[in-house]
Amino acid sequence: MLNLDTLISEEELQARIAQLGAEISKDYEGKELVVLCILKGGVMFMTDLVKHISVPLKMEFMVVSSYGDEYKSSGLVRIIKDLDEPIHDKHVLIVEDIIDSGRTLAYLTKMLSERNPASLKLCTLLNKEEERVTDVEVDYTGFKVGNEFVIGYGLDYKQYYRNLPYIAVNRG
Repeated sequence: MLNLDTLISEEELQARIAQLGAEISKDYEGKELVVLCILKGGVMFMTDLVKHISVPLKMEFMVVSSYGDEYKSSGLVRIIKDLDEPIHDKHVLIVEDIIDSGRTLAYLTKMLSERNPASLKLCTLLNKEEERVTDVEVDYTGFKVGNEFVIGYGLDYKQYYRNLPYIAVNRG
């Protein structure tokens, strides 16, 4: 059993997500948007975020893995589930739960850019900039976090704890 401390409360999460939704709505005014959720971790964030986006949108999903059951990224990126529809000439917003090393998102944005979207931007709930080993341009950030292993609100430890409505750290 883990010894969890709340890092970001449910109320803080929801307030910031509403702000992000308003900002994204303003930036994409007059355009249609494809919101691309990176599963599994990004699903809770994405479902709450789209409730606050006022422009017409479609939702897409990908499963990308670089962790397995580890605390740190393995550095090997695998596409487990690709997009269902083409993104050529579409405005695409990638929604991710957390960016740390940047390897996965650097690989993913390069791959998706080759599919010629009209635009490609990145929104992450949590940004661990001090862990970055690859340059990744993040357009929308929910919260900056330090070098701690965080769980909850979609983020897991060995597939558990995703259902917590807040972000926690293990003080084990």
